Amino acid sequence: MFARTKRLTLRPPWPEDAGALAQAIGHDAVLRMLLRVPSPYTLADAQAFCAAPRPHDEPRFVIVAHDGGGAPALIGGIGISEQEGTPNLGYWLTPSAWGRGYATEAGRAVVAMARHALPIERLAAWHFADNPASGAVLRKLGFCPTGRTTPRESPARSQPAATVGHELDLSARCEPMPIAA
Repeated sequence: MFARTKRLTLRPPWPEDAGALAQAIGHDAVLRMLLRVPSPYTLADAQAFCAAPRPHDEPRFVIVAHDGGGAPALIGGIGISEQEGTPNLGYWLTPSAWGRGYATEAGRAVVAMARHALPIERLAAWHFADNPASGAVLRKLGFCPTGRTTPRESPARSQPAATVGHELDLSARCEPMPIAA
């Protein structure tokens, strides 16, 4: 699957993305907010991620920005994957892309895919409590806090940290959305 928004292209990672991916994600401020990403994140980690097979029904994308007038740039990642038995939305952006609305824009595209093209009725998400900007993105996407706070470990943190849970009800189906597969 692919998606294109006004400023972004969401697409599967390609092997030639490994260098840009390692550079974009390899910041402590990013790695501290992720659960399943090695820290430090090396070129070999990026190469393995880019080469890994993807299930056809598991949308996982790199986020490529094409709004700066220059060459398109890999600025993050977003996707839906199963976590604790539930479809979960996850995303990250490189620090130079923070504060521009990219996470919300990419999130809207992925939520629309989930709503119109995937057989799921609920989408979960969470953020570390010390990352309130991520909670703001989730609320803009229509997620509601569940009231659950869970300690989680990140390879980039020395100890577990509190995370805040959110949910989005996708069962209210809308008009079909054309997507490219």
